[in-house]
Amino acid sequence: MIDEVDAALMALLSEETLPGTDVQVAFDAPTKEWTARRTAPTVNLFLYDIQEDVSLRQEGSAAEYDDDGAVVAEHAAPRWFSLSYLVTAWTNRPQDEHRILSVLLAGLVRHDVLPPARLTGTLAGLGLPVAMSIAVPPARDRGLADIWTAVGGNLKPSLDLVVVAPLASGRVRAAAAVTDGLRLHTSDAHTGGGESRRLRLPDVPAEDPAAAIGVPRERELPAERRRRGGGSRPIGSRP
Repeated sequence: MIDEVDAALMALLSEETLPGTDVQVAFDAPTKEWTARRTAPTVNLFLYDIQEDVSLRQEGSAAEYDDDGAVVAEHAAPRWFSLSYLVTAWTNRPQDEHRILSVLLAGLVRHDVLPPARLTGTLAGLGLPVAMSIAVPPARDRGLADIWTAVGGNLKPSLDLVVVAPLASGRVRAAAAVTDGLRLHTSDAHTGGGESRRLRLPDVPAEDPAAAIGVPRERELPAERRRRGGGSRPIGSRP
């Protein structure tokens, strides 16, 4: 799921926010070593935090159907995770970096979710919205300055990008569809003879009103059983 979010962000920035420019997009930790190796204008998205959003956790499952409408599998409800990115611009002049950050902010603030056309893999298969926010103060008590201290880099202007993406849970295969009828065994109280048959709805014309509601036709008993009185009687009737 994480790599699919990376791919969606890469496509969004390269093809929509920064098209026709020579600005590269990277996902590296902004360490001093990485800064020394950089040779071109770069927008860096450093994934610095991954946490489950427990407020979105759900119970139950969703059914998966085949082309005939039969249930073939059940999926547990997906779990949702917040992916936090530190977005920075890297050039040789601070003014150029500020200009790139301004373009990024204007482009990303238009989207409350990652565009569905940018989603691939399991994210596209789930068909669920992938929320995103830009430059919103983090809910937890941790400043972005702590991140720079952790990676050993120099503090510089940045945007906090948060993507809330679903992670597909396990796929549970459903039991095979029931295609056989119920078996009914009857015995005659007088003779002790028995009969076993498999009950099925009879084939009836489509225009039959009973067929439309799934009611089977009455089935006439054999003549021999009618003579012996082996058939069933309505409740409350006398012999």
